[in-house]
Amino acid sequence: MAKSLSGRTRVEADRLNTPTDLSPEATKKISEGLTVLLSDLFALYLKTKNFHWHVSGPNFRDYHLMLDEQSEQIFAITDDVAERARKIGGTTLRSLGQAHAKSRIRDNDAEYVNPLDMLAELRDDNKALTANLRELHEMTDEHNDFSTTSLIEEWIDQAEERTWFLYEATRSATQTGH
Repeated sequence: MAKSLSGRTRVEADRLNTPTDLSPEATKKISEGLTVLLSDLFALYLKTKNFHWHVSGPNFRDYHLMLDEQSEQIFAITDDVAERARKIGGTTLRSLGQAHAKSRIRDNDAEYVNPLDMLAELRDDNKALTANLRELHEMTDEHNDFSTTSLIEEWIDQAEERTWFLYEATRSATQTGH
């Protein structure tokens, strides 16, 4: 369907196309992968904030601050992910419903979660996110999308660091020797 806009005729489907030298197939696959990643990031952000708000116990302050820092880091990535999909001519999330449907990170709506269980769950979620990032990295590398590949390498490093911190925070004194 054609529409007149400022004296020009455009096809609706072409209105969001951004010029790129990537193939249409690469643009489609990569932008779809970035959309799923963005869905995962929103789910992980909200779960991390949920646990930040509801953590309790003797290590409250340390856990509360760590989860706040981690949630800020996760949220900071979201705009870069969405804008990367647009830069290569794709589209991305349009709603919370779409994000929920695409996310591989499962919600935790429990009334109470033990603080160490919170950290262990987030550790596992970040570890899974790292594995998903590596898969997306392979795809972007295969399509010679060097910019997305480079960004993903940074996001992998951040996810690995979050996993490490959460792992160390869940180790018992007998495991650490202290």
